[in-house]
Parts: sequence; C-alpha cells; structure tokens
Amino acid sequence: MLQIFGTGQHWPNHFATEPKSKSEETMSDQVAILAELGVRPQSLRKNWKEARLYETSLANGEARVASGGALVVETGQHTGRSAKDKFTVRDATTENTVWWDNNASMTPEHFDVLLEDFKTHLAGQDIYAQELFGGADLDHRLPVTVINELAWHSLFIRHLLRVPTDAEYANFKSEFTIINCPTFRADPARHGTRSETVIAVNFAKRMVLIGGTSYAGETKKSVFTALNYYLPTQGVMPMHCSVNTSDKDDAAIFFGLSGTGKTTLSADASRILIGDDEHGWSENGLFNFEGGCYAKMIKLSAEAEPEIFATTKQWGTVLENVVMDPDTRELDLDDATLAENSRGAYPISAIPNASESGRCGQPKNLIMLTADAFGVMPPIAKLTPAQAMYHFLSGYTAKVAGTEKGVTEPTATFSTCFGGPFMPRHPSEYGNLLRDLIGKYDVDCWLVSTGWTGGPYGQGNRMPIKATRALLNAALDGSLNNVKFRKDDTFGFMVPEAVPGVDTKILNPRSTWADTAAYDKQAAKLADMFVANFAKFEPYVDETVRASAPKAKTPA
Repeated sequence: MLQIFGTGQHWPNHFATEPKSKSEETMSDQVAILAELGVRPQSLRKNWKEARLYETSLANGEARVASGGALVVETGQHTGRSAKDKFTVRDATTENTVWWDNNASMTPEHFDVLLEDFKTHLAGQDIYAQELFGGADLDHRLPVTVINELAWHSLFIRHLLRVPTDAEYANFKSEFTIINCPTFRADPARHGTRSETVIAVNFAKRMVLIGGTSYAGETKKSVFTALNYYLPTQGVMPMHCSVNTSDKDDAAIFFGLSGTGKTTLSADASRILIGDDEHGWSENGLFNFEGGCYAKMIKLSAEAEPEIFATTKQWGTVLENVVMDPDTRELDLDDATLAENSRGAYPISAIPNASESGRCGQPKNLIMLTADAFGVMPPIAKLTPAQAMYHFLSGYTAKVAGTEKGVTEPTATFSTCFGGPFMPRHPSEYGNLLRDLIGKYDVDCWLVSTGWTGGPYGQGNRMPIKATRALLNAALDGSLNNVKFRKDDTFGFMVPEAVPGVDTKILNPRSTWADTAAYDKQAAKLADMFVANFAKFEPYVDETVRASAPKAKTPA
C-alpha cells in the first residue's frame, strides 16, 4: 500500500494490481500515432481513468491533495497561454487558408526537425495517452489523441474533452494528435522558435507539438484551434461562447470576453447548461466542444458562484496555481501569489444543471456581452443579422482604470470573434458563417452591456445585475420582442423604451448622465474607436455590414 503526502489516506497500487478496462492498453501495446512515429516509450499509460491518474500524479510528486480531495498543482513560469510562442506551419495546405496577420508562421522544415526531437525526447519515458473526442455532435466531432509526460495533464484533458464509451473506443480512429512535453526545451536556432517554449500547429500533419510550458490550458486551446480550422469547411460554426437551454428547447448563445459576465449569466439555475466556453453550431443544433469546465478560481466565492465553488471541494478537480495551506490543506482563492489566472478543471457533470449529452437544438437567441466602461451603451439592444456580424467581428469590451499599469481611464478592447487568438482563418469567414446561420434559423440577436450606467467608470455605477437578468429573461422568453423600440442615434441598433420590472431611465443611457453634453462626447469617442478598429475588415464584408458602423464623429 502507498501512503500519500502524510494525509493518512492509503491508495491501492494500481500499477501492479488493478485489472485494465477494455479501453486500456497493456504496457507492450502502442498508440497508433506512436507506432507510426517509431516511438517506443518505457511504458505507455493509455486511456487511464481518473483514479489511476490522480494516484499517479501524487506518487510522482506532481501534485498535492487539498481538503476535500482536489489536486493542487503549480505550473511554474507559465501560468497562462504563451501566445507569442504559438506557430502555425505555413505550407501548401495553409498558405491561402490561414489568417497570417494573426498567426505566426513556422516552416515545414523547422517543424520536421522539432518533431524528430520530440520523438527522441519521448523515447524511454513513461508517458500517458488519452483518446478523446473534441465535440459532442456525433457527425462533426474530432477524435483526438493527447500524449502527455505528466499524469495530471492526462487527468486534466480527460476532464476537459469528451470520453468515449467502450463501444466507441473499440472503433476509435484518431484524426488529430497533440503531444505535450513540458520538460522539452526548444532551440530557437534549430526549431525556428522565439524561445524555449513552443506551440507548433501543423494542419497538414494534423498535429500540435507543445513544449516548455506546464500550463495545461495550451492543450485545451490546441483542440479549439483545430476545430476552428476544420469545422468551417463543413459549414459548422466554431464559437468561443457559453450555451444554455431549457425544456422548451429555447437555446441561447452567450458571447463575451473576460469580465463581461458570460459564465455568471449563462449559469442560470433555471436553465440547462450545455457548456461554458467552446461550442459548435451545425445543422443538428448547438454542441459543446468539451466534456468539462476550466474555470477561473481567483476570488471565487461560495455566494456569487456556488456551483463552481463547490468543485474546489470535490475529489479529482485539478486546481492550477491555487494557494493552499500546507498544514490544513485549506485553499485561499483570494491569494494571487502564484497567479492571477488560477484555474480549476473538472467534468461538466460536477455542475448540477449541466447537460450530459452536450447537445441541444437550434438557438432562439444570441447574446453578445460587453462591459462598456464608457457608460454609453444601453443595457440591451436588438441587432439585425448584419449588425450582429459587425459586433461579432468587433468583439468589443473595455478595460477599467487600474487593471493594467498605465491605464488611468476606460480603454476599449476589441477581440475579433470574441476569441481572436484561436482563429486560424480570416475573421470574415466566421462572421459570414454566423450571419448565414442567424438568418437560416431566424435567431434573435442582442447586445447586452454589463458595464457602467450614469457615467463612465469612476463616475457612474455598474449596471445592476438584477436589471441585466430581467432583460435577459425577457429576451429569452420572447416577451422583449413585444415592447416598443427606439433607434439609437449613434449605434443604429434598436433599444427597448420600457420593459416591465426594469427602471425605464437606464434603458436610455444619455438620460442617466447629469451632463448630457459629456455623454454625447463620450459616445462619439467610442463610435470613432469602433470605426477605426473595423477598418481592417471593411474590404471583406458587404455594404449591409459596413452600414452597421456607428455614425457619430468626435466633435471638434
């Protein structure tokens, strides 16, 4: 028997005694991709289940146990994505399909050398392999093999992707491979990288190589990147969004950047959560790319996020860079000593009202969330399909003073498609596909501001969450379509004049400002920011989308 970290708990030695399930290979068997590459590891832990991976991560000294049973791990230097170290191989497959303004390139020759060095690195090691699905849609899911050096990384991705049934394992044929070796160090001169860290994407070989970082989110986002590249060719829209539905089959899509309330507003106890981060939209309806959640932990509270908070006390949750008392094993979620981006990974089944299938019907509503710190956006506005494409390509929100060094007033932030770093294709491809789907399925589109009212950040107040929920509920149940609307002078979208249960004054942002001239100036300033940001997309969209731009100009 093996005693772990003085916890008093004893765990059976599965390496020697536990019989293998139908999905697990013997030590002498190979994952197909490893056989093709000619890699012969010391041992191969294929499709190990959660308990074995949990136990092994402790035995290997990779993790510690928190009170309640979560695994606590530290990722060292990298506590978030290494965006500047991500490269896409530029070859005949990608030359005319990848958005090179947004994706750094790597030569096929550099990738081949990198792959050979990864193979050498893996030889003779104990490695882990998971065969999983990216996507819940049975017609459009991507079978993925993920090869890891670390047991907790294998547990993480087993939480995050969708685990096949035994019958599906029997016929599993991988179509994409991710090899993650945190102890590998890239050589910029030899591999064409920027540093010792590398995320190399090769769409022709259908492979991603990750080295020099222990941050597990790189693996998750590599799957998202692959789906963002392959699915549009099938007429399927990949989206960085949350989705929920109800027993009335009235699914809703929630787009929003960090700080806009996407997770909070989509996690409605009265509705069924399909997923909180990555989804596809196909002829079959909406579907979750994942089988789990990867939630931010910093300053998480039981009062504000009870369902997510409960996962920190759950056996098997993987907590990255969360501070823990070494004696009591109690967590301090407010402590950012290790990272502001502390994270928790857990299966979606940990959320009480989550969908097991990860699928639902066609959406009835599409919501784009923005935290407008300038205080000029209304709490809700209705968008035409062309306006929805304009705001989707814009991906607007705002940073507030104090969030970054040197930020002393609200700063506009535009992240195209609400997920620009993971978009290998040109944004117009995603925007046109989204607009076509909105039209085909007659989806109502809404822009919701969870930002400031009565003035900008520092002068006004945050939009009341009660009002936001009331407006969202009215949109989702269809009653908002029955109220009277006015056209916004600056942005051109339609704004409700009165909604039951909501203070009429906040529906007209200008009326909430003590100085209306100051409002006009601020609105014109934001409008000009939109126009300047959208200039790069104008050659790729039609006149109806260009006409959706704000019309105001900054006063002299």
